[in-house]
Amino acid sequence: MTFPRITIDPEVMGGAPCVRQSRIPVATLLAMMAEGMSVTDILTDLPFLDEEDLAEVLNYAADAVRDRTARPA
Repeated sequence: MTFPRITIDPEVMGGAPCVRQSRIPVATLLAMMAEGMSVTDILTDLPFLDEEDLAEVLNYAADAVRDRTARPA
């Protein structure tokens, strides 16, 4: 699976996966969603993003954990 909206650049945010060459890491957006922020709230705070970016963030995260065993605490 490919994720054209997710970029990894060692010179940006220490190589963390980010959205479209921005300095917004995938992990930050996932945390915002996990904390209960709505898509509308996120897009209001970060107007250069769009709904397709957030959908790709979720798909990227799902792909990252697919076929891996989670270890409960």
